[in-house]
Amino acid sequence: MISSTDLPDTIPVFPLPGALLLPRARLPLHLFEPRYLAMLDDVLKTSSRLIGMVQPYDAPDSNGKLHTIGCAGKLTAFSETEDGRYMITLSGASRFRIVKEIEGFTPYRRCEVNWTGFERDLGAVEKDPGFDRPVFMKALGRFLKEQGLSTDWDSLGDAEDELLINSLSMLCPFEPEDKQALLEAHSLSTRRETLLTLIEFALRGGSGEEVMQ
Repeated sequence: MISSTDLPDTIPVFPLPGALLLPRARLPLHLFEPRYLAMLDDVLKTSSRLIGMVQPYDAPDSNGKLHTIGCAGKLTAFSETEDGRYMITLSGASRFRIVKEIEGFTPYRRCEVNWTGFERDLGAVEKDPGFDRPVFMKALGRFLKEQGLSTDWDSLGDAEDELLINSLSMLCPFEPEDKQALLEAHSLSTRRETLLTLIEFALRGGSGEEVMQ
């Protein structure tokens, strides 16, 4: 567990389009670029072992600009492959707001960040009292079928609200800007509503037509 006193003012950031990390969730990553291997080496020397996952803007003229809000994960597992690459796991700790990017000094990007406003990320597992699971699961089943994806329905059915909603938010093949909307959702209920909206939009083929029942 991480407390608010463990959160540093500056963290390394990993801009990766479409890669979403949420609090209390786990994200596996494959590191092989020299700059990120250097980042891993430096992170292992820190007490917090935090890496910030953040979405870069995907517009052609964005020039590497980052979204303001990201999520920091604690490095909780890593292993080296025979060719010198690393498989790591980040455990979501807390979202953050970028104050400014720190120029120079390292081959990877670092940012000064503010954790205010995301205190609930460090608290207990969230509940979603208004979650209509049968309706949600029906829409999800149709979405996964259309996407040609399979899943372990028994595990999904048994999963707690937060684990189910956050895991699907991270795994479903949405556009980076949609992933950002899921990240910025104020509560679990808001994230579930956003997720269902994205699923229904995909089922309509991106049109404004009603979903066929």
